Amino acid sequence: MAEDKLPTRADDFAEWYNQLVLKADLADYAPVRGCMVVKPYGWALWENITSWLDAEFKKTGHVNAAFPTLIPMSFFEKEKEHVEGFAPELAVVTHGGGQELEEKLVVRPTSETIIGYMYSKWIKSWRDLPLLIVQWGSVLRWELRTKLFLRTAEFYWHEGHTAHASAEEAKEEMYRILDIYEEFCLQQAAIPVIKGTKSETERFAGAQVTTSIEAMMWDKRALQSGTSHYFGQNFAKAFEIQYLDSSNTLQYCETTSWAISSRIIGAIIMVHGDDQGLVLPPRLAPVQAVIVPIFKTPEDKVRVMEVADRLFKELKTAGIRLKMDDRDNVSSGFKFNDWEMRGVPVRIEVGPKDVEKGTVALARRDKPGKEGKSFVPQAGLDLALKGLLADIQDSLLKRATEYRDANIHHPKTYEELKQVVQDGWAFSYWCESRECETKVKEDAKATTRNIPFDQPKEEGACIVCGKPSKRKVYFGKAY
Repeated sequence: MAEDKLPTRADDFAEWYNQLVLKADLADYAPVRGCMVVKPYGWALWENITSWLDAEFKKTGHVNAAFPTLIPMSFFEKEKEHVEGFAPELAVVTHGGGQELEEKLVVRPTSETIIGYMYSKWIKSWRDLPLLIVQWGSVLRWELRTKLFLRTAEFYWHEGHTAHASAEEAKEEMYRILDIYEEFCLQQAAIPVIKGTKSETERFAGAQVTTSIEAMMWDKRALQSGTSHYFGQNFAKAFEIQYLDSSNTLQYCETTSWAISSRIIGAIIMVHGDDQGLVLPPRLAPVQAVIVPIFKTPEDKVRVMEVADRLFKELKTAGIRLKMDDRDNVSSGFKFNDWEMRGVPVRIEVGPKDVEKGTVALARRDKPGKEGKSFVPQAGLDLALKGLLADIQDSLLKRATEYRDANIHHPKTYEELKQVVQDGWAFSYWCESRECETKVKEDAKATTRNIPFDQPKEEGACIVCGKPSKRKVYFGKAY
């Protein structure tokens, strides 16, 4: 399988990523510039992500709905910051049915405007609040430089849009969702993230507060992996989202929005993948284990397949997402490499000797070679496999956390900061001025990632200008 060998991450991380997405059968390039086709294996991964999130949102009272893909241009012009923030990325429809449209329509880059318009029609009384709606679908932003999953013109996500009676309730919603995102990353994706608030220059267009979860990739760049925004009354005033309170006084709603997109798949690839291919966390992997029967003679095949088929049924009944690779036109080595490329957490090998001994060989994807191989009895394989999958899930999170923490630096001087952000993150005091933030961006090509909620008790001095500073921020290069 030499023709499918990837570049190493150390030699060319960008090309390693590009080729891996294709070779692992996750996605392909579309005939439309900057767009992607998500293939069944990639979509199965996305479905596992979305199904977990959807269940969590429903636990907290959210409901799903769908809104139009096309939005009147005039809607974007109602909220000044919003239109300025998205103007360079808009795709605009000017003709329909062979005729020029009276009003241009925007292919939605995000749905605050159209949903705000509808909320103004639906919300009349305090009894209508809170309104907690999630939309699942795709949006389009005219990106100039694209990369599969990480930054494509069209991408997939959910959009949560909520309306509340008070600022306190809306902010509570913003933080609640961020906690759900953190739990998803830690417990499902095995990705350690840092929760915090975005700087004024990095926050979402039209938001009063933007919170985010930030993750470190293998190349030590940051990836904004989810955001949750508090809008205050910005969109409520732009779209007249008002309600009569219990005193019969007309009030503006307080609104939020939040999202995790399909770029989280890019994060999973870059945090866990190795030079052999994907390494998928078991809780999200479309295929948690693959059975590879090994035989040479027709007689061996009969004996091996009888055991392999029995084990397949037992494991399937136990709820394990499973594949049987009984292809007879490729070698066992080819199969091993193929499933390693796809990141399947465990390979189950069944050969003639295993049939005789009543055992199977288990090879875990996160530990290549002899270190990750064990021999276990066929009896009770479902319990052994579930235990191994749980251990792999925990090990991936532990490994990613140790790697991140080892590459977060605490520079003492501005010169040192400029150096460390070339190959890691800096955690430093910052006076929160635009001038110092811009200076770091210009001098080091690094941005503020977020101001974490977890802050040291003592105050310090801004790493850039030396002025007194109350909070520390993460600086890093980002996707």
